Amino acid sequence: MDECLLKIKDLHTYYFTYAGVVKAVNGIDLSIPKGETCGIVGESGCGKSVTARSIMRLIRPPGKIVKGQILFNGQNILKLKESRMRDIRGNSISMIFQEPMISLNPLFRIGDQIAETIRLHKTVSKREARDRSIELLRKVGIPDPEKRIRDLPHQMSGGMQQRVMIAIALSCDPKIIIADEPTTALDVTIQAQILDIMNHLKEVTGTSILMITHDLGVIAEMAQSVAVMYAGKIVEYSSFKEIFTKPKHPYTIGLMDSVPKINDPVPENRMLKTIGGIVPNLLNLPKGCAFQERCDKTFEICREKAPPKFEVNDENYVRCWLYE
Repeated sequence: MDECLLKIKDLHTYYFTYAGVVKAVNGIDLSIPKGETCGIVGESGCGKSVTARSIMRLIRPPGKIVKGQILFNGQNILKLKESRMRDIRGNSISMIFQEPMISLNPLFRIGDQIAETIRLHKTVSKREARDRSIELLRKVGIPDPEKRIRDLPHQMSGGMQQRVMIAIALSCDPKIIIADEPTTALDVTIQAQILDIMNHLKEVTGTSILMITHDLGVIAEMAQSVAVMYAGKIVEYSSFKEIFTKPKHPYTIGLMDSVPKINDPVPENRMLKTIGGIVPNLLNLPKGCAFQERCDKTFEICREKAPPKFEVNDENYVRCWLYE
């Protein structure tokens, strides 16, 4: 594996509510090598977006990062002062948020929003920031960028807005881009274009990407390594090829089986495979393995003790007692 750029160690992010403590991220380990894409996949509510916001240190009360390390170039960014973190956020580590219409300011022109990010982190004139904004819009495939920089967000389609978000994320040449569901609510054609743009820019700039999604198709298109999350934990971490050809955790196997295969014969009246049951309440996680009630391979130990990480090899691990 290439040199590690970002390394997460035993990260815990909890939300302290009136109803109790929500263990949104409950002890995860993750590595992102330089120049590669790492995908995080899982059901809604499993902790993917909270992981992303923890890396950016955007957790707000009642949420709190209670334990762990996030090492960026060997430095634990959880120990930095907020002023230093502001220099890193948007500059060295950028984020593409899930809903561009919410993330973009509806009252400011597109060019001004890109230029603001550039001038915040770089010593450039207004003219230079404007020229850089036009260049970025052209790079992400927006036609006639000299005119479109004067548009307000509502004058652009959802796909165009997402391209603007990518342009803002790229504006300061970051080392890592965190993409939180970047293709949500986009049609398949636009989704493919957005993924092509991100892949191309990664190859050209060498930027690492943390791709967060519930869509296995996006993971297949983008990622070299994959982390499968369930109930606040990474239950399997492996290479893209291993995850798709030899999944090990019962939850990962269930995810793969639930995706219809084009070439598979479909018997008449056959139902699509699903994972039975529901995700456990993060306010009251069961003793032992969080997946026990939905798993068809549950042992007695699964109900008594949470599985640790079992190393499959130097780069892959799984949290399941089947691999003790």
